[in-house]
Amino acid sequence: MGLFDDLSRFLESRLEEFLRNNPHLELEALLEQLREQEEGTLKLIADLQVQEKRSQEEILSTAQEIQRWHIRIQKAKNADREDLASAAGEREAALLREGNQRWGHMQGLKERINQSQELLQKIQQRRQEVQAKAAEAQTDRAKAQTQQRFETSGWSNKTSSYSGGFDDLEEKFRSWETQDELEQMKRNLGK
Repeated sequence: MGLFDDLSRFLESRLEEFLRNNPHLELEALLEQLREQEEGTLKLIADLQVQEKRSQEEILSTAQEIQRWHIRIQKAKNADREDLASAAGEREAALLREGNQRWGHMQGLKERINQSQELLQKIQQRRQEVQAKAAEAQTDRAKAQTQQRFETSGWSNKTSSYSGGFDDLEEKFRSWETQDELEQMKRNLGK
């Protein structure tokens, strides 16, 4: 396991170094990460909204049950059936506690939805900022490449414009160097 951890740390450090040396790729990786976070947050919001809807339906159902048992309590009291009225009252109280718990759960879901929506807005804002930086980096890279091509083509154009005169000069130097070497050999032989 230690070897795997060491290899994993090594690869992560190499990746970080590579991304530092290639900032445009780091921006692209960050954009991808932000896209994934945005998708995850949207999915979370959708799931929470489904849960909230289900919770609202359960609260409504519980409220209807409470109302039904409240009517039964009144009927039992009107019929002088305190035993039934007392049992119905206990059922109504249990349903009220259950309704309160469900209400609290629904309020928690609403709070989580609000927090998730705020997070989504922050992610989207950050993504727009990174996209702007990536576009700026792309523009800078394109300018640098254009400048480099211009300088490279300018350099090759200059050499090609001198190529006709360069051959004559080259020939003169070769002739002179050959003559110099011959004279050097003669001197060495004369010694």
